[in-house]
Amino acid sequence: MRKIIHVDMDAFYASVEQRDNPTYRGQPLAVGGSPHQRGVVCAASYEARTYGIHSAMSSKVALQRCPQLLFVPPRFETYRVISAQIRTIFERHTDVIEPVALDEAYLDVSENKSGLPYATTIAREIRAAIFEETGLTASAGVSFNKFLAKMASGINKPNGQTVILPARAEAFVETLPIEKFHGIGKVSATKMHELGIHTGADLKQRSQRELVQHFGKAGHHYFNIARAQDDRAVEANRIRKSVGAETSYAQDLHNRALMLHQLETIAQTLYERLERHQTGGRTITLKVKFANYQQITRSRTVMNIICEVATIVLLAQELFEAVELEGRSVRLLGISLSNLVSEERFVQTATPKESLVQLVLF
Repeated sequence: MRKIIHVDMDAFYASVEQRDNPTYRGQPLAVGGSPHQRGVVCAASYEARTYGIHSAMSSKVALQRCPQLLFVPPRFETYRVISAQIRTIFERHTDVIEPVALDEAYLDVSENKSGLPYATTIAREIRAAIFEETGLTASAGVSFNKFLAKMASGINKPNGQTVILPARAEAFVETLPIEKFHGIGKVSATKMHELGIHTGADLKQRSQRELVQHFGKAGHHYFNIARAQDDRAVEANRIRKSVGAETSYAQDLHNRALMLHQLETIAQTLYERLERHQTGGRTITLKVKFANYQQITRSRTVMNIICEVATIVLLAQELFEAVELEGRSVRLLGISLSNLVSEERFVQTATPKESLVQLVLF
């Protein structure tokens, strides 16, 4: 039985800004683009969240909900530096770390460097070290699988910690509203409501065959998590599935030639990211979002590895030439590469450590 911790920083981007600028503290604050330039909220402080403001919300809508909302442009390089600091704290206890984002990670502490017998103690020490060394707070969830650890980390936010023991795991899941399940999005939750599934207990009553019939392969996962089962290991070196770049425009693009030129700029950004990750791919995908928010994607898979900027530009523009604009303007363009190569010269992977010691004390 594994001992897994899920660490989630509290309103990370917004908390960094409030830490670095005392005038922001206690104020409703959004990190993101300006509401006057079609910005989007990247993160919201807890003061802003009381107004219903959340990430991915239009900055214009956020300002309508809270007229006194402060907008701060993101400083991703700063966030990356702090994330690296936090990673070093994790590494004092384990090397089996699976980062999910700059502000979130899973840790397998079944075997740990500190020799502590309880995962709750390790989580508490990690949170204390994060606060002492960065001035930021983190919440943590502790359990015997990733799904439960993730669910637990959100229970006592901010600056809280929750453990879900094996003995109460199924009872915990049964009481959860279905829309609170990690991995069940709005579309799936709506469909479940239509099927009469509103809680974990309702989900548990459905057979695996029925869930697969309605939700495809995801039905297998839903069947398992309804029983508090999740056998996914913490992957110390997750293999990247795709690399992409996109740009959202303050003013809609109306001219096809300008759009093709913009694809060249996006391709250059993508190329730099490929270089940074030392990878390339065989499937290129073009993303186009129109002014009415309708979005389309076009993909093409080739035999040769796509890793040069000229090739990216050529393929992306070919895909774009097949898009029927029909007089519509464009607000976003994006290019991504998937089906990434696994050759040693592009991707370096390591085998995650598997715990051989079965400890049930949390």
